[in-house]
Amino acid sequence: MEDLIYIVEDDDSIRELVSYTLENTGFRAEGFPDGAGLWKALAVADAEFPSLLLLDIMLPGEDGVAILRRLRANHAFAGIPVIMVTAKGSEYDKVNALDLGADDYVTKPFGMMELVSRIRAVLRRSGRSAESSDVLNCNGISLDQKRHEVYVKGARIDLTLKEYELLRLLMSNLEVVMTRDQILEKVWGYSFDGETRTVDVHMRTLRGKLGEAGDCLETVRGVGYRMRNGALR
Repeated sequence: MEDLIYIVEDDDSIRELVSYTLENTGFRAEGFPDGAGLWKALAVADAEFPSLLLLDIMLPGEDGVAILRRLRANHAFAGIPVIMVTAKGSEYDKVNALDLGADDYVTKPFGMMELVSRIRAVLRRSGRSAESSDVLNCNGISLDQKRHEVYVKGARIDLTLKEYELLRLLMSNLEVVMTRDQILEKVWGYSFDGETRTVDVHMRTLRGKLGEAGDCLETVRGVGYRMRNGALR
């Protein structure tokens, strides 16, 4: 099951963008405009606790620092990893948040992929991640490296071995432009003596099988291909 991330952010546009990005990179996300909404969700008897909390400092009512103090003082919630997300960027603010028990600190404005990377790093360090390192997730595509299975929005799709390896290469190098020669070397091996057109043919069939999810496989004219995070478009 994907990790559940709580987002406490009073700016609707930021909260929605972060939620959308997380849901397209293999997470589940739930957002709250203030601390009141967060405490209400945590108080539900059978509620699933989040794997991590993104917490803005400047919030209406109870601010993020006060929320962090309450979380760390409560035995039930003290173990939830927290990343502070705020426009405040002074060294004092960062040190204060970390001293109070924050696991990391991100200053606005921030890149979406940087934020996703920070979240994954904190989850790895905390040992709370529900996501197996054997499963790659992005843009509604899930690739299970142990089972050699690929799913698009929960529906399994059948790929040839080379299509699977091509997709795995691009998903493992998200946002990185891979040249046709690099792809030939990594997917077909040094001994393959075919032409780079082979890559183009396989990319075309792979996109077709992925359907709308294949739109994230971008052609970089004159160079090669890369997999984009659809939430950033």
